[in-house]
Amino acid sequence: MGKLTYNSSLTVNLEDRLLAHLEAVIATKLQHGEGCYFSWADSPPNGIGRTTIWLHPGISLSYKYASSRRPPLNPHWVYALLTSANSPDGLEIVLEPHP
Repeated sequence: MGKLTYNSSLTVNLEDRLLAHLEAVIATKLQHGEGCYFSWADSPPNGIGRTTIWLHPGISLSYKYASSRRPPLNPHWVYALLTSANSPDGLEIVLEPHP
């Protein structure tokens, strides 16, 4: 289980494979100077609900992986996540499509 830390104040636990795909999508948006919302459903220990953050090139993010090996990226999943990030609702976690 990896961790995404936002602005040194909020940390969310995510599976390494999902985290690697999110990192690729977020990096693409930020490299183009674009911001977007990122939303996810909270896990039961954090309460029942939803968290949304604003991703922007000026806000720090860190990615901490549980494994030392980078998971292979599924280009179809990157595309699906990027499509979500470019929507009015912003980036949301979608299920990985099969190649």
